Amino acid sequence: MPTFDAVFFDLDGTLADTAPDLAAAANRLVVEHGRDPVAYEKLRPVASHGARGLIGVAFGKRPEDPEFPALRDTFLNYYEADIAVHTRLFDGMDTVLAALEADGIRWGIVTNKIARFTVPLVDAIGLTPRASAVVSGDTTAHAKPHPAPLLHAAAVSGVDPTRCLYVGDDLRDIQAGKAAGMATVAAAYGYCGDAEPPETWHADYLIQHPSELLTLLR
Repeated sequence: MPTFDAVFFDLDGTLADTAPDLAAAANRLVVEHGRDPVAYEKLRPVASHGARGLIGVAFGKRPEDPEFPALRDTFLNYYEADIAVHTRLFDGMDTVLAALEADGIRWGIVTNKIARFTVPLVDAIGLTPRASAVVSGDTTAHAKPHPAPLLHAAAVSGVDPTRCLYVGDDLRDIQAGKAAGMATVAAAYGYCGDAEPPETWHADYLIQHPSELLTLLR
């Protein structure tokens, strides 16, 4: 098992379970449009795709549809207002982070969520002082699956990308990690909303629970 100097995590669906607050914002919008709320089980798998995924499921609208921008903007305002009501770290994740810190392994966050939402959310769940890097979807010129955000996180953390591990619950996370030269972990406990299951993403490792990361790292 290789030794890693840093572990980076995707945020939504990997580090934190943000789907309840995202779904609540989407359903607030749905109800305002005179519709019945959408079942949480339908919204959860697309939570990692933000407004595009949630509005797509809730309203059947795509970004190219004329109604989409107004729906998106209202949804994002609702989400921003209640960004960490029900959001929590996944069960076992705080133990993982504490173990990394105890072993002197740096850890950080690399997400496609833009800084408008990333910064207050990470603050609200108490992770800002602990993370060696927090990289949002608009921190660099490119978002995942481009490797730029991961390479930036490694540079900020002062580590060699080839000695890093990236954990994510979406195919683009694995693609970004591989492009950055990092070892990759598919988080099968996450939202995994792609048509292809995580077993087919060709990640270096596949985990069903955050605690399995401790086995990989030790």
